[in-house]
Amino acid sequence: MVPLLVSVIGGYLLGSVPVAVLVARAHGVDPREVGDGNPGFWNVRERLGRRAAAPVFTGDTLKGTSAGLLALVVSGLHTTGWGLVTGPSSVPVYLAVAAAMAGHAWPVFAGFRGGRSILTFVGGSAVICPPGFLLGVAVLVVTALVTRSFAIGARAGVFAIPLLQLLFAPVGYVAGTGALMCLIGLRFGQAARAGRTGRS
Repeated sequence: MVPLLVSVIGGYLLGSVPVAVLVARAHGVDPREVGDGNPGFWNVRERLGRRAAAPVFTGDTLKGTSAGLLALVVSGLHTTGWGLVTGPSSVPVYLAVAAAMAGHAWPVFAGFRGGRSILTFVGGSAVICPPGFLLGVAVLVVTALVTRSFAIGARAGVFAIPLLQLLFAPVGYVAGTGALMCLIGLRFGQAARAGRTGRS
């Protein structure tokens, strides 16, 4: 139980660090009050530019990675030859990444007004399935070069992660990754509903 508690609590607190809010406020902007109201990389990038948004990209990604690594360490570092989490480390790592995504979405340090957890998911996937993550980055780069759009490349890379994980991990683990992605879908649904009702 101790590894599970440390993973969930630690993951949530790491995810709750409001990187986008902190960075944007340093530039005199609250991302929750401008643009689409989403305190994440894309909104900060559109408001303040790529250079200002770079720390948000890095920070939000590292939240998922840090949560996953914390859980991996406290659960005994059980991995395969490819570096995939396995055995007793599987549940703590997945729960830690889920908690970090929940922390990003509903951060205790920022009034529970958070983002959509995409980059936090991506960072967590780097711990869950390193080779799938790296191939996802490759998909992002190639797609972005072909389409000349980083946004399209990023979407392709994210959606490719569970498919690429199938090359290395059992279906059950891939299903767990898919479940994590459902949280992203939930957040997009909430944002769409808030937009229809006039709430940011």
